Amino acid sequence: MASILESEIKQQPEIITELIERENKNVANIASELIGKFKYIVIAARGTSDNAARYAQYLLGAFNHIQVALATPSLFSLYSTPPDLSHALVIGISQSGQSPDIISVLAEANNQDRPTLAITNDVRSPLATCARYIIPLHAGKEQAIAATKTYTSSLASLVMLSCHLAQDKDRLAVLNQIPVWLKSTIQGLAESIHRAERYRFMEHCAVIGRGFNYSTAFEIALKVKELTRVVAEPYSSADFRHGPIATVTPGFPVILVAPRGAVSKDMAELINHLVRLKAELLVISEDQELLNIAQLPLPIAPNVPEWLSPLVSVVPGQMFGLNLAIARNLNPDNPEGLKKVTETL
Repeated sequence: MASILESEIKQQPEIITELIERENKNVANIASELIGKFKYIVIAARGTSDNAARYAQYLLGAFNHIQVALATPSLFSLYSTPPDLSHALVIGISQSGQSPDIISVLAEANNQDRPTLAITNDVRSPLATCARYIIPLHAGKEQAIAATKTYTSSLASLVMLSCHLAQDKDRLAVLNQIPVWLKSTIQGLAESIHRAERYRFMEHCAVIGRGFNYSTAFEIALKVKELTRVVAEPYSSADFRHGPIATVTPGFPVILVAPRGAVSKDMAELINHLVRLKAELLVISEDQELLNIAQLPLPIAPNVPEWLSPLVSVVPGQMFGLNLAIARNLNPDNPEGLKKVTETL
């Protein structure tokens, strides 16, 4: 019998399809009202949603030339010393929309008469109520503790926002292909993902991505920690070279997110360096040469543009966390010590 988590991972193609169909017009209207009313973006989020915000930094920076900053919610909630938000668009991302510290950021933005946007799966939540604009995720009830479908739907919402702010119909058309690429990736993992059992005794690993997939490294590391109790540390390939690579000894597991794109050469060079260090390599890529080097190849659909690849490249990490949890006799649907809604002050 499939776990709830596996079912939710496999729902992602349909969820993204529904999100685009139901929210594209809404996001277009939101973008038309926002154009010219802000100069930069501040995003408040925690956990998985914070990783979506990291994606937004690259996406909106590259295509909209907008600087995106991650909020420091404690300044708003605990210290009561909020920064000046002049000229900002303030976005809150939260699947539940319940966390008081995230809500406090948007509440202060309202006080400073700044536009606010909530990206959430619950349109009746306090976050949604606080925001001037809302993008509902339409992911349905997420029953597994570890977020999967709300993560990819958050990324897709950000892509729609980016496209409409730039009035870029061509990129918007490419987004419509994501469900096909997701299905292909899920199907393609069937041959290799059971080999996650090989890592049932590991205690530590590194997860590495760069550029658009810097966010993916963080999200996969979070899923591995949540589901398997393995200490998984995320890095960019650049930061990893600045010290942490010294932790790599023969057999040390490294998960590398390496789809084709601007960072391909850099990631390939790092992979070859790790081969010389005799690391244990788990490679997420469509590049067959890199997959052939890996002890555990985790293929993704081919021909996904790099800027959209985080919606696809996270799926092998989700499936790896699921299968490793099962191999370690852990409950992937309800990891011990976690709850679905986390309310931080």
